[in-house]
Amino acid sequence: MTAFRTQILRARESFWFLPALLGIAALVLAQSLIYLDRFIDDKQLGGWGFLLYRVGASGSRDILGAIGGSMLAVAATSFSITIAVLATASSTYGPRLVRNFMSDRGNQFVLGIFGATFLYSLMVLRSIRSESGDGVSFVPDIAVNVAVLLAVIDVAVLVYFIHHIADSIQVSTLSARVRGELVAVIDAMYPKDSPDAATEARALPGTAVDVDSEASGFVVRIDEQALVVAACKADSVVELRVRVGSHVIEGECIAAVSGNTGDEIAKEICGAVVLGNTRTPTQDIEFAVQQLTEMAVRAMSPSTNDPYTARNALAELAVGLVPLSTRPRPLVGRNDGEGNYRLTISRASVSELIDQVFDAIRQYGLGNPLAVIAAVELGERIGMATVHQEVRGAVVKQLAALRNAYGSAEVDSVDADKCRLRIDAATSAITAKA
Repeated sequence: MTAFRTQILRARESFWFLPALLGIAALVLAQSLIYLDRFIDDKQLGGWGFLLYRVGASGSRDILGAIGGSMLAVAATSFSITIAVLATASSTYGPRLVRNFMSDRGNQFVLGIFGATFLYSLMVLRSIRSESGDGVSFVPDIAVNVAVLLAVIDVAVLVYFIHHIADSIQVSTLSARVRGELVAVIDAMYPKDSPDAATEARALPGTAVDVDSEASGFVVRIDEQALVVAACKADSVVELRVRVGSHVIEGECIAAVSGNTGDEIAKEICGAVVLGNTRTPTQDIEFAVQQLTEMAVRAMSPSTNDPYTARNALAELAVGLVPLSTRPRPLVGRNDGEGNYRLTISRASVSELIDQVFDAIRQYGLGNPLAVIAAVELGERIGMATVHQEVRGAVVKQLAALRNAYGSAEVDSVDADKCRLRIDAATSAITAKA
């Protein structure tokens, strides 16, 4: 069940899912209206008959052919524009951010509606019959008029697409989407109130048996409830040795089991730890932080030289990390419904996330004072807001490392002095807060 649910989630995020649904809907709509046209005549329509525009078999073929051909051409052009945008985003903001364009519902809907209109026109076109020797002819007037209505809607969709694709490549829009993913994963994995089944972690005895991975890849999802159920059924305790975002190789240890062990619980553990080819921010907070950090780092590269984008990315990081630093430490133990301890999980700490951000800034951003000052402001906001001493200590440690880095870096003395003064001010404020 976990694997099936994961496949459904992957399909929903894929580029083809919504266009496929719209294509199926177009086929169903075309067949339904053709069937309706066969059983409704002018007398049954009554006064509503004047709404139908009738052009006969030849005229209907021309209209449907023009709509179908033009929509296919527009769809091809839209695909070309999308591919160009993907290439630009990949080179400018990083290849991992391309996923945001692929999963964008607006892009999927536009390409899907163009393809659906083409399929609809094709299905209606094949049903038209000219008058033959037996005097029987058929023109689905209702379906043809609906095709004209779809063409009008497609014109509006094309205008929307031009606006949407231009808006989606802006830094503010892209960073806001990534920030939304960061906030979502924080709320899901680090809630303000701990789940009822959460508790403090307990160590496994030395007799615990390792469970090895059956495949290779990144851990993209962990079904904690399935693990608790499996441990409860086997009357065992499971301790995960990996977390979402970890890369595992077939045969590596992913968990340890204490109590009743066997192939059955090992299989269920492997099924609950879902692997994939790429990381996703659904449960992976480190990947969500990495995306915004990568935006900042790429903006500071000599080829881009855009410190304002770096500042924007670091400000978006603050939206997620500052509230996270105020929340209680996550409880990584899980009990079953009867209160028996069953599972130990793993979560990235706030200190680890802070280290990942500042290590990247210190390595790539010393020559960009605007970006460095933005990073210092991020650290100051976290240090002033947090209620955890270890988080405050991690921020002070990173600020000290950033200040010391200017001693060996070839940076303009004025910029270096400015950054040192800002770092000292932030460090003093955080220290006084403690």
